[in-house]
Amino acid sequence: MIKVFGHKSPDTDSTGSPIAWAWYLSEVKGTPAEAVLLGEPNTEAAFVLKHWELAKPAIITDIAAGDEVVIVDTNNPAELVPSINEAKLLAIIDHHMLVGGLKTKTPIDITIRPLACTATIMHDLMGADVARAPRGVKGAMLSCILSDTLEFRSPTTTAHDRAVAESLAADLGVSIPELAAKMFEAKSDVSAFSDAELLRMDSKEYNVAGKELRVSVLETTAPKVVLDRKDSLMSSMIEVAKEDGADQVLLFVVDIIREEATLLVPNDLVKQLAEASFGCKVSGDTVVLPGIMSRKKQIIPSLKL
Repeated sequence: MIKVFGHKSPDTDSTGSPIAWAWYLSEVKGTPAEAVLLGEPNTEAAFVLKHWELAKPAIITDIAAGDEVVIVDTNNPAELVPSINEAKLLAIIDHHMLVGGLKTKTPIDITIRPLACTATIMHDLMGADVARAPRGVKGAMLSCILSDTLEFRSPTTTAHDRAVAESLAADLGVSIPELAAKMFEAKSDVSAFSDAELLRMDSKEYNVAGKELRVSVLETTAPKVVLDRKDSLMSSMIEVAKEDGADQVLLFVVDIIREEATLLVPNDLVKQLAEASFGCKVSGDTVVLPGIMSRKKQIIPSLKL
């Protein structure tokens, strides 16, 4: 049985896309596959599963040597299970920059395209067979695109992502604004999460000028809920960084409605990084960055010291 999975701390795309591709491999290609997760899905992803009446995939922490796997929504070994290079990797489907470090036993299929969402790429790869997909699979794909594009607000959005989402929505007979509003409401409910969980919920590791950074993003329609916890979050950054082998945790709170990010500034290192990266002047423990929505397209490429 082929295992299909995305990155750790699964968001909507790393939850829905494995489900969609496992369906395609099993039902269209005739190669039995199952979607699995590398952690508990976030609140938005959990809502999507419930909304489209999809069973939550099993959560795994590692794989056995020789297991057949397809990786989606990442190609970064740091975001995958420890034994990933012992697996029989069959394919990668992704929309992020090529990181390197994965090793394969044989030649594989790799599809990495500059689109906003893995589900958009899958829609293209499935072609006419998308019509055969059950309602839940189509709904998952639509939800993935709306999540990754922030309902087309993100600068990563392409005309093709939007066209695919609108086609799926028309087929399903659903309102994009209504579905997106419900998804973002679910994403914004972070009351049950500890500070450490919030800091790791949607985070990626990057090295900037020799500094190991955990770059965390929280996308929300209610930024005040998160920012009211800023003192506690900044205090927790010290322990999270230590546990994760990082020099610093960066937390960007993205306001989906106002289309801006607020960066928490706990120390001089982050102040220096913010001013060098975004051309801003930091005078307190937060700084608002107008128009900043995307870690992939706006935050990571800008980071410097």
